[in-house]
Amino acid sequence: MTSFEFRLSPVKDIYGGPILYELDSAGAVLRGYRDFIADAPEQLGGFPAFQIAPPLPFIPQDRHGGTFILIVSCWAGPTEEGERALRPFHDFAPVVAEHVGVMPYPALNSAFDALVPPGLQHYWKANFVTELSDEAIEAHLVHGPRVPAVNSTVHIYPINGACHRVAPDATAFAYRDASFATVIAGMWPDPADNEANTAWVRDYYEATPPALGGGRLRQLHGGRRPGPHPGQLQGELRPPCRGQAHVRPGEPLPPEPEHQALASRFRSAVAETRTGPS
Repeated sequence: MTSFEFRLSPVKDIYGGPILYELDSAGAVLRGYRDFIADAPEQLGGFPAFQIAPPLPFIPQDRHGGTFILIVSCWAGPTEEGERALRPFHDFAPVVAEHVGVMPYPALNSAFDALVPPGLQHYWKANFVTELSDEAIEAHLVHGPRVPAVNSTVHIYPINGACHRVAPDATAFAYRDASFATVIAGMWPDPADNEANTAWVRDYYEATPPALGGGRLRQLHGGRRPGPHPGQLQGELRPPCRGQAHVRPGEPLPPEPEHQALASRFRSAVAETRTGPS
Protein backbone atom coordinates (compact mmCIF):
# COMPACT_ATOMS: atom_id res chain seq x y z
CA MET A 1 0.00 0.00 0.00
CA THR A 2 1.49 3.34 -1.00
CA SER A 3 -1.05 5.95 0.12
CA PHE A 4 -3.93 6.67 2.46
CA GLU A 5 -6.77 9.14 2.04
CA PHE A 6 -8.50 10.42 5.18
CA ARG A 7 -11.65 12.42 5.75
CA LEU A 8 -11.09 14.19 9.07
CA SER A 9 -13.32 16.25 11.31
CA PRO A 10 -11.91 19.33 13.06
CA VAL A 11 -11.57 18.83 16.81
CA LYS A 12 -9.88 21.37 19.08
CA ASP A 13 -10.93 21.11 22.73
CA ILE A 14 -12.68 18.08 24.16
CA TYR A 15 -14.16 17.19 27.53
CA GLY A 16 -12.82 13.94 28.86
CA GLY A 17 -10.06 11.99 30.53
CA PRO A 18 -9.53 8.77 32.49
CA ILE A 19 -12.06 7.51 35.06
CA LEU A 20 -10.83 4.74 37.40
CA TYR A 21 -12.90 2.12 39.22
CA GLU A 22 -12.08 -0.74 41.57
CA LEU A 23 -11.49 -4.13 39.99
CA ASP A 24 -14.45 -5.62 41.86
CA SER A 25 -16.64 -3.21 39.88
CA ALA A 26 -15.26 -4.41 36.54
CA GLY A 27 -18.31 -6.51 35.68
CA ALA A 28 -20.69 -3.64 36.34
CA VAL A 29 -18.49 -1.23 34.38
CA LEU A 30 -18.23 -3.49 31.34
CA ARG A 31 -21.93 -4.34 31.29
CA GLY A 32 -22.91 -0.71 31.82
CA TYR A 33 -20.54 0.43 29.09
CA ARG A 34 -21.82 -2.22 26.66
CA ASP A 35 -25.45 -1.18 27.12
CA PHE A 36 -24.76 2.57 27.08
CA ILE A 37 -22.35 2.89 24.16
CA ALA A 38 -24.71 1.18 21.70
CA ASP A 39 -26.97 4.24 21.58
CA ALA A 40 -24.60 6.94 22.82
CA PRO A 41 -24.24 10.18 20.83
CA GLU A 42 -21.62 9.93 18.11
CA GLN A 43 -19.70 12.84 19.63
CA LEU A 44 -18.93 10.59 22.61
CA GLY A 45 -15.85 8.40 22.44
CA GLY A 46 -14.57 6.23 25.21
CA PHE A 47 -13.32 2.75 25.92
CA PRO A 48 -12.80 0.47 28.93
CA ALA A 49 -9.29 -0.64 29.83
CA PHE A 50 -7.39 -2.64 32.44
CA GLN A 51 -4.35 -0.74 33.66
CA ILE A 52 -1.82 -0.68 36.47
CA ALA A 53 -1.95 2.83 37.93
CA PRO A 54 1.12 4.98 37.28
CA PRO A 55 2.01 7.65 39.87
CA LEU A 56 -0.28 10.33 38.49
CA PRO A 57 -1.21 13.13 40.90
CA PHE A 58 -4.97 12.60 40.66
CA ILE A 59 -4.66 8.98 41.87
CA PRO A 60 -4.33 8.50 45.65
CA GLN A 61 -0.68 7.86 46.41
CA ASP A 62 -1.39 4.63 48.26
CA ARG A 63 -3.06 3.26 45.10
CA HIS A 64 -0.09 3.84 42.77
CA GLY A 65 0.89 0.48 41.29
CA GLY A 66 -2.56 -1.02 41.86
CA THR A 67 -4.61 -2.47 39.02
CA PHE A 68 -7.88 -0.82 38.00
CA ILE A 69 -10.51 -0.95 35.37
CA LEU A 70 -11.00 2.46 33.81
CA ILE A 71 -12.79 4.27 31.05
CA VAL A 72 -10.87 6.73 28.93
CA SER A 73 -13.57 9.21 27.96
CA CYS A 74 -13.72 11.82 25.21
CA TRP A 75 -16.66 14.10 24.40
CA ALA A 76 -16.05 15.96 21.14
CA GLY A 77 -19.26 17.98 21.19
CA PRO A 78 -19.67 21.39 22.83
CA THR A 79 -17.47 21.32 25.91
CA GLU A 80 -20.18 22.88 28.08
CA GLU A 81 -22.21 19.71 27.49
CA GLY A 82 -19.35 17.40 28.47
CA GLU A 83 -20.19 16.89 32.12
CA ARG A 84 -23.74 15.83 31.28
CA ALA A 85 -22.57 13.62 28.40
CA LEU A 86 -20.15 11.70 30.65
CA ARG A 87 -22.55 11.36 33.59
CA PRO A 88 -23.53 7.78 32.68
CA PHE A 89 -19.90 6.70 33.16
CA HIS A 90 -20.16 7.86 36.77
CA ASP A 91 -23.31 5.80 37.27
CA PHE A 92 -21.69 2.46 36.39
CA ALA A 93 -19.86 2.09 39.72
CA PRO A 94 -18.16 4.21 42.42
CA VAL A 95 -15.26 6.22 40.99
CA VAL A 96 -11.87 5.87 42.71
CA ALA A 97 -10.11 8.67 40.83
CA GLU A 98 -10.51 10.68 37.67
CA HIS A 99 -8.91 13.45 35.68
CA VAL A 100 -11.80 14.73 33.59
CA GLY A 101 -12.30 18.19 32.16
CA VAL A 102 -11.73 20.42 29.17
CA MET A 103 -8.43 19.88 27.38
CA PRO A 104 -7.05 20.05 23.84
CA TYR A 105 -7.67 16.80 22.01
CA PRO A 106 -3.95 16.14 21.35
CA ALA A 107 -3.28 16.33 25.10
CA LEU A 108 -5.58 13.39 25.77
CA ASN A 109 -4.36 11.53 22.70
CA SER A 110 -0.73 11.71 23.84
CA ALA A 111 -1.19 11.73 27.61
CA PHE A 112 0.19 8.24 28.26
CA ASP A 113 2.97 8.13 25.69
CA ALA A 114 5.50 7.94 28.53
CA LEU A 115 4.26 4.42 29.30
CA VAL A 116 5.42 3.15 25.91
CA PRO A 117 8.99 4.37 25.35
CA PRO A 118 11.20 2.92 22.61
CA GLY A 119 12.93 -0.30 23.56
CA LEU A 120 10.07 -2.17 25.23
CA GLN A 121 9.29 -5.78 24.48
CA HIS A 122 6.02 -5.98 22.52
CA TYR A 123 3.55 -8.81 22.01
CA TRP A 124 0.01 -7.85 20.98
CA LYS A 125 -3.10 -9.67 19.85
CA ALA A 126 -6.54 -8.36 18.94
CA ASN A 127 -9.90 -9.37 17.55
CA PHE A 128 -13.12 -7.90 16.23
CA VAL A 129 -16.41 -9.10 17.72
CA THR A 130 -20.06 -8.40 16.99
CA GLU A 131 -20.96 -8.00 20.66
CA LEU A 132 -19.46 -7.71 24.11
CA SER A 133 -21.22 -10.83 25.30
CA ASP A 134 -21.59 -12.03 28.88
CA GLU A 135 -19.11 -14.78 27.98
CA ALA A 136 -16.59 -12.22 26.77
CA ILE A 137 -17.05 -10.12 29.91
CA GLU A 138 -16.35 -13.15 32.09
CA ALA A 139 -13.12 -13.72 30.17
CA HIS A 140 -12.11 -10.09 30.73
CA LEU A 141 -12.84 -10.40 34.44
CA VAL A 142 -10.45 -13.37 34.67
CA HIS A 143 -7.57 -12.12 32.51
CA GLY A 144 -7.76 -8.33 32.61
CA PRO A 145 -6.76 -8.00 36.29
CA ARG A 146 -3.63 -10.05 35.52
CA VAL A 147 -2.13 -7.28 33.36
CA PRO A 148 1.57 -7.91 34.05
CA ALA A 149 3.27 -4.51 33.80
CA VAL A 150 2.39 -0.83 33.96
CA ASN A 151 3.28 -0.60 30.26
CA SER A 152 0.79 -3.35 29.34
CA THR A 153 -2.92 -2.74 28.92
CA VAL A 154 -6.15 -4.04 27.45
CA HIS A 155 -8.46 -1.73 25.50
CA ILE A 156 -11.98 -2.55 24.33
CA TYR A 157 -12.71 -0.11 21.53
CA PRO A 158 -16.24 0.50 20.22
CA ILE A 159 -16.82 0.28 16.48
CA ASN A 160 -20.06 2.06 15.61
CA GLY A 161 -21.49 5.29 14.28
CA ALA A 162 -20.19 6.43 10.91
CA CYS A 163 -18.10 3.28 10.55
CA HIS A 164 -21.26 1.20 10.22
CA ARG A 165 -22.60 3.42 7.46
CA VAL A 166 -19.85 2.34 5.04
CA ALA A 167 -19.98 -0.97 3.17
CA PRO A 168 -17.41 -3.58 4.35
CA ASP A 169 -15.89 -3.79 0.86
CA ALA A 170 -15.73 -0.03 0.27
CA THR A 171 -12.37 0.56 1.96
CA ALA A 172 -9.29 -1.29 3.16
CA PHE A 173 -10.91 -1.70 6.59
CA ALA A 174 -13.34 -4.60 6.22
CA TYR A 175 -14.60 -5.37 9.73
CA ARG A 176 -17.49 -2.93 9.70
CA ASP A 177 -19.94 -5.53 10.97
CA ALA A 178 -18.02 -5.65 14.24
CA SER A 179 -19.15 -3.67 17.27
CA PHE A 180 -16.01 -3.95 19.39
CA ALA A 181 -12.28 -4.46 18.93
CA THR A 182 -10.37 -5.93 21.85
CA VAL A 183 -6.66 -5.09 21.87
CA ILE A 184 -4.43 -7.01 24.31
CA ALA A 185 -1.25 -4.95 24.33
CA GLY A 186 1.63 -6.74 26.01
CA MET A 187 4.54 -4.35 26.65
CA TRP A 188 7.27 -4.63 29.26
CA PRO A 189 10.92 -3.60 29.67
CA ASP A 190 12.73 -6.79 30.71
CA PRO A 191 13.32 -9.59 28.15
CA ALA A 192 13.49 -12.01 31.09
CA ASP A 193 9.70 -11.61 31.34
CA ASN A 194 9.03 -12.51 27.71
CA GLU A 195 7.77 -16.04 28.31
CA ALA A 196 5.40 -15.21 31.15
CA ASN A 197 4.01 -12.02 29.62
CA THR A 198 3.62 -13.51 26.15
CA ALA A 199 1.65 -16.33 27.78
CA TRP A 200 -0.64 -13.77 29.42
CA VAL A 201 -1.46 -12.26 26.01
CA ARG A 202 -2.03 -15.64 24.39
CA ASP A 203 -4.16 -17.01 27.22
CA TYR A 204 -6.28 -13.85 27.25
CA TYR A 205 -6.75 -14.00 23.50
CA GLU A 206 -7.72 -17.65 23.47
CA ALA A 207 -10.21 -17.11 26.31
CA THR A 208 -12.25 -14.60 24.34
CA PRO A 209 -15.22 -15.92 22.35
CA PRO A 210 -14.85 -16.61 18.62
CA ALA A 211 -14.60 -13.43 16.55
CA LEU A 212 -16.02 -12.59 13.16
CA GLY A 213 -14.84 -14.87 10.39
CA GLY A 214 -11.33 -13.79 9.48
CA GLY A 215 -11.48 -11.01 12.04
CA ARG A 216 -8.80 -12.11 14.48
CA LEU A 217 -5.50 -10.30 14.21
CA ARG A 218 -3.04 -12.70 15.75
CA GLN A 219 -0.20 -10.26 16.24
CA LEU A 220 -0.23 -6.50 15.87
CA HIS A 221 3.39 -5.73 16.74
CA GLY A 222 6.73 -7.51 16.91
CA GLY A 223 6.79 -10.21 19.57
CA ARG A 224 10.17 -10.04 21.28
CA ARG A 225 12.14 -7.41 19.41
CA PRO A 226 12.43 -3.91 20.87
CA GLY A 227 11.02 -1.26 18.60
CA PRO A 228 9.59 2.24 18.33
CA HIS A 229 6.51 2.82 20.41
CA PRO A 230 3.09 2.78 18.72
CA GLY A 231 2.70 6.56 18.89
CA GLN A 232 5.50 7.12 16.42
CA LEU A 233 5.16 7.27 12.66
CA GLN A 234 7.01 4.96 10.34
CA GLY A 235 7.92 6.43 6.97
CA GLU A 236 7.12 9.94 5.77
CA LEU A 237 3.87 11.83 6.04
CA ARG A 238 3.27 13.76 2.83
CA PRO A 239 0.01 15.73 2.91
CA PRO A 240 -1.33 16.47 -0.60
CA CYS A 241 -1.71 20.18 0.18
CA ARG A 242 0.17 23.43 0.06
CA GLY A 243 2.91 23.65 2.64
CA GLN A 244 4.37 20.16 2.78
CA ALA A 245 5.03 18.62 6.20
CA HIS A 246 7.43 15.75 6.66
CA VAL A 247 7.90 13.44 9.64
CA ARG A 248 11.05 11.36 9.75
CA PRO A 249 10.78 7.64 10.61
CA GLY A 250 10.40 7.10 14.34
CA GLU A 251 9.81 10.81 15.09
CA PRO A 252 6.76 11.62 17.27
CA LEU A 253 4.31 14.20 16.00
CA PRO A 254 5.27 17.66 17.29
CA PRO A 255 2.98 19.01 20.04
CA GLU A 256 0.96 22.16 19.50
CA PRO A 257 2.03 25.00 21.83
CA GLU A 258 -1.43 25.26 23.40
CA HIS A 259 -1.37 21.75 24.85
CA GLN A 260 2.37 21.27 25.28
CA ALA A 261 2.36 22.21 28.98
CA LEU A 262 -0.58 19.94 29.81
CA ALA A 263 0.89 17.00 27.93
CA SER A 264 4.22 17.60 29.70
CA ARG A 265 2.57 17.35 33.12
CA PHE A 266 0.96 14.04 32.20
CA ARG A 267 4.19 12.63 30.82
CA SER A 268 6.32 13.72 33.77
CA ALA A 269 4.03 12.00 36.23
CA VAL A 270 3.76 8.83 34.16
CA ALA A 271 7.53 8.74 33.63
CA GLU A 272 8.04 8.27 37.40
CA THR A 273 6.77 4.74 36.83
CA ARG A 274 10.10 3.98 35.16
CA THR A 275 12.50 6.25 36.99
CA GLY A 276 10.98 6.75 40.44
CA PRO A 277 10.32 10.14 42.01
CA SER A 278 13.12 12.68 41.78
